[in-house]
Amino acid sequence: MRPFKIQLTLGLLLACILFSCKEGGENPTTKKTPEQLATEALAGTGTQQWVVAGGGSVTKDGQSITATFSSFELFLNAGASKTYSTRNGNDLFDANGNWSFAGSNFDKFIFTGSKPVATREISFTQTGSTLRLDFTVPAPGARVEGTQAISGTYSFLLQKK
Repeated sequence: MRPFKIQLTLGLLLACILFSCKEGGENPTTKKTPEQLATEALAGTGTQQWVVAGGGSVTKDGQSITATFSSFELFLNAGASKTYSTRNGNDLFDANGNWSFAGSNFDKFIFTGSKPVATREISFTQTGSTLRLDFTVPAPGARVEGTQAISGTYSFLLQKK
């Protein structure tokens, strides 16, 4: 009878050791793809609003034009159709459309539409509550707004709202 108790005790001890090595009920975290991370940087997990007001700025060819875009708002949707809308985009942005990543690095995206920014690659960097957008509107495709050409290199520093 004694060898049976020793075997049972050793068996229970081994079972305890094996179960203690298990990750105590924790769910393994799912690793996000680079595209998912980039989408969350732009649009969160739903829709994200970005604005110039409250600390943002806009430059064109290195010169501040923040006053022209002081009430600019950009809404990016992370859904399957990846939609966007803008307010007060002047003659630069369409009011709405779709967006998609440009290439496989997921550091640039493209808007659909007919305004000068549409179909241009827009580089982005998101840090904390700030989103920086950099893009160029070339002269041949640019329209004229009054006496000032829209063509140029733009940097939008937007704040999360």
